[in-house]
Amino acid sequence: MNLSSSASLISQPEWRIIDQSSLGPQFEAKHSFAIDDTLCASVGKHESQATARTWVHHNTIVLGIQDTKLPYLEDGVQFLREQGYHVIVRNSGGLAVVLDQDVLNISLIFPDQEKGIDINRGYDAMLELIKYMLGDNGDKIEAREIVGSYCPGSYDLSINGKKFAGISQRRLRGGVAVQIYLCVSGSGSERADLIRQFYEISLKKEQTKFSYPKINPATMASLSELLQIDLTVEKLLYKLLTALKEHSQRLLSSSLTAGEQLVFQQNLLRMIERNEKVFLRKNEG
Repeated sequence: MNLSSSASLISQPEWRIIDQSSLGPQFEAKHSFAIDDTLCASVGKHESQATARTWVHHNTIVLGIQDTKLPYLEDGVQFLREQGYHVIVRNSGGLAVVLDQDVLNISLIFPDQEKGIDINRGYDAMLELIKYMLGDNGDKIEAREIVGSYCPGSYDLSINGKKFAGISQRRLRGGVAVQIYLCVSGSGSERADLIRQFYEISLKKEQTKFSYPKINPATMASLSELLQIDLTVEKLLYKLLTALKEHSQRLLSSSLTAGEQLVFQQNLLRMIERNEKVFLRKNEG
């Protein structure tokens, strides 16, 4: 069984695999976004083949740029920290999401070829890959915005109207990173309720130009909850590697090269400075 033609991006001569799913709590989300920017540059310059990176971060809330404009952001961040979460601001759009040890993140990095990769083509490739990974259960997945979920978007992945994943894209230096977070197990509604409380505390019913989501925890669930099967990050990772192997001639396990490490350090510095500016400005305000 091959993926549909819309997902031909998944069929590559060779996939470079960077697995960072088991690095533990000391692996910070700021590093992840800097790594994906680094890989975008490498793949964009054809110094690297198409790359699949898997990553897990423990108890982390990733905010989008719009979230930094919340009127009482510092109160919301303080609440999240009191619940035991690290809080970072990513270098791209979207809104707040929850990452923890039961959330698997996958980044697929492609070269943005001469004619360019259409935005929907990147999203569709990830959607088809996830469907393929889940086998017979893949047919149950819908891609549409789930109103009431956190970080809602047109490529929310859901089963029976309950969201378990969200897809985003970042385009940089000739590369395209298609990123997904998959709530594999645990309580989707508890994660959603955490973000609901964050927005309540950060808004305090104040009217804002931007319309932040009104979160209904019942709109979110994990894959394990939805499929009533025992799924783990490790099991889903195995399904991913199997799917990629079946759509390429070989998988190449890898880490960052020496040259990429230098670019990564520069990108990480940008991420650190971005976060310091956001939280310093808010605290001074």
